Formats: sequence, C-alpha cells, structure tokens
Amino acid sequence: MTYIGADGRTREEMQRVLHLPTEDTAVLDGFSGLSKELTGLQAASRHRADQAQEYADAAKPPKSRDSDDERERLEADLRRERGFQRYGASDVPIEIDVANRLFAQEGFGFRPEFVTALRDRFGAPLEVLDFLHASESSRLAINAWVSQETRHRIPELLPLRAIDPSSRLVLANAIYLRATWETQFEPINTRNRSFWIDGKTPAEVPTMGQLKGIGYERRNGYSALALPYEGGELQFVILLPDERDGLANLERSVTPDMLAGCAKLPRCELILHLPKFRLNPPTMELGATLRGLGMLAAFDQPLGSANFDRMAPRGPNGGLRVSKIFHQTWLSLEEKGTEAGAATAVGMAPTGLPPRHPVEVDVDRPFLFAIQHVPTGTCLFLGRLLDPR
Repeated sequence: MTYIGADGRTREEMQRVLHLPTEDTAVLDGFSGLSKELTGLQAASRHRADQAQEYADAAKPPKSRDSDDERERLEADLRRERGFQRYGASDVPIEIDVANRLFAQEGFGFRPEFVTALRDRFGAPLEVLDFLHASESSRLAINAWVSQETRHRIPELLPLRAIDPSSRLVLANAIYLRATWETQFEPINTRNRSFWIDGKTPAEVPTMGQLKGIGYERRNGYSALALPYEGGELQFVILLPDERDGLANLERSVTPDMLAGCAKLPRCELILHLPKFRLNPPTMELGATLRGLGMLAAFDQPLGSANFDRMAPRGPNGGLRVSKIFHQTWLSLEEKGTEAGAATAVGMAPTGLPPRHPVEVDVDRPFLFAIQHVPTGTCLFLGRLLDPR
C-alpha cells in the first residue's frame, strides 16, 4: 500500500527490495485478486463444513431409552465420519481474514486518487485520527483495530510512543487464520520426544505423531514437507535440514522458486513426528532491516530523498517519509490445526524533521548549577555539587 504512494528513486528502491511489479496495475490486480481467492476459499470451506454438519446431524440416532445402545452409537459415528470424508475433514470451516486500513491525520491533504485506489483495490478505508493533539489515544485506537481483526491475538502492535505529533499516516494490515488439518492428529499419539534446541542441546517437547500421506521430497541437504489443511487449498510447509545445525545454511539457500516448488510436492505415506508449538514474539521494528537491504530513500536517507508525492503533495516544508515499520505475528500449531495472526503498520511522518526520541538524562556525577533571572540572564546563585549526601 505504501508503494502505491511512492515515486522516483523511492519507488525504484521499494520495488527492488520488496520484489514488486513496476506497474501499479499489476500490484493492484495482484493483491485484489489474492483477496478474492482467499474469500472464495473461505466460502467454499464454510459450505463444506455446513454440509458435513447437516449430514452428521441427520445421522444422529433418535433420542430414546435405547439411544445408548453400543451398535447404534457406532453406526452413527460411522455415518458421521463418512459425512466428513465426503464433504470435508471437519465441520469447523477455515477462517482467513485480511484487513487493511489507513489511519490519517485530521485535515492532512492526501491525494484523492491514492485514497481511492487503496479503498477500492485493497479494501483499505481511511479513518481520521488526531495524531497532533491525541497521539496516545490514536495509538490505542489503531491497536484496538488490530486486536479486533486478529481475534485479540495481537493486542499491542504499536508500542508506547510509536505515534507522536509528527505522525501523519499509518498504513495498517492485519491477517487472521484458523485452519484444521486435512487429517487431524490424534491427541492420544502426542508424546514427549527430543528436539535439538539451536541444533545443539536436546530437550523433551510434546510431539504429535501420525501415519499419513503428505507432500514430501528429499532434496539437496534438506527435506520438503507439505501438510494440507481442510480442503487442500492451504498447506503448512516445512523445510527440514539434514544436519541438526544446518538451519543457517538452509536459510541462505532459500529462493522463491524453492518455495513455489513446494506447492507440487509428490504425496508420500510416512510416519510424521511434528512438535506442537506456539510462537508469540514481541513487536519487531523492521526499519533497520529494510534500510540494510537498500530501501533508504523511503526513510529520507539521504535527507530530501523520500518521494511519496503520489500519496500527498509536498508542502512548503517538504513531503512525507516512512518513519517506522512495525510487525508482529502469533502462531499456534497443535493436533486440530493451526491458528495464526499477523499485523504490520507503516508510519509516515514529514520529511525534514528528525525522528522524535525521548531524551533520558541521569544526573549521577558532580555538576554545576545556577539560579538565573530569566529576563536579564543574571545568575543570582552559581555553584557546584560534588556530593549530594
């Protein structure tokens, strides 16, 4: 969304670092098309879940004194299982929601074509806030929106003082996913097994186990696995290095083609041991990383290089620059499936203004002091403190 408002060198650097198409049409069509695909995936999953539930409800035995008959119960369970096999692995549909929004300073003049493009193609309406006079309440409002869109999994994307009176725009994105496995793991098969922490130290962790057919391929130095979720349109990909301490080498070799190839892994029946885990890292500030990759002009480095003229016209004091980029994610993987949320916020501030950082001073050593008459500058008292005891 930020890229749509960039121009000149700023745009070229963002395109190169983020691997985006050079044409606006391709970006807008790509993201809006992906959004439609995900919406369709969710609708199809909900339809399958509803059918499976209807089939299961119809298969329930009538309530009577004999409803606890073992044979009748087993037959009902079998009909229910056949219903799930026919219509889907679960009566719980996939949830996948992507939300975008612009939070803008009240009265700031953004270009109408920029606002319209993000509203119509990214589904990102503009919400007016008062960063200038109500920075903290604006931060809380943005965090509340992110929390709601991620089902409260990311309650505080923007840390304290992330918004200040120099803020002009925050471009926010949030995504939430909840998906059940195509074939769920049986909790009874979950056992403690060794996992090599950092590739060096073994530790016992809860590990799920299953015999199943999944996407699998042995490659040069690693294995690729793909576990499908209900419906088969989503999958959980694992790239597993052959060596216990081989992750760093594998990370350096990852390419877009390598990941794209995981969508077509041949199915293989194997015994899979997969640790349960939950990731909840703190908010990451991505500015330094993106600058290190060569996206400098967006942050107005060197001074005067930021060009977001397609987002808002330059004023007498300059234009806009990216001030900070925050990202946070949350993910839980267990026997039934996966739940995950992520959110990103790009803060825009005027160029020509240095970043605002609170100053911290520790008066912990001898110092001079004065008591001064301000209108004349006269020091009425002048002294020094060597020991405050």
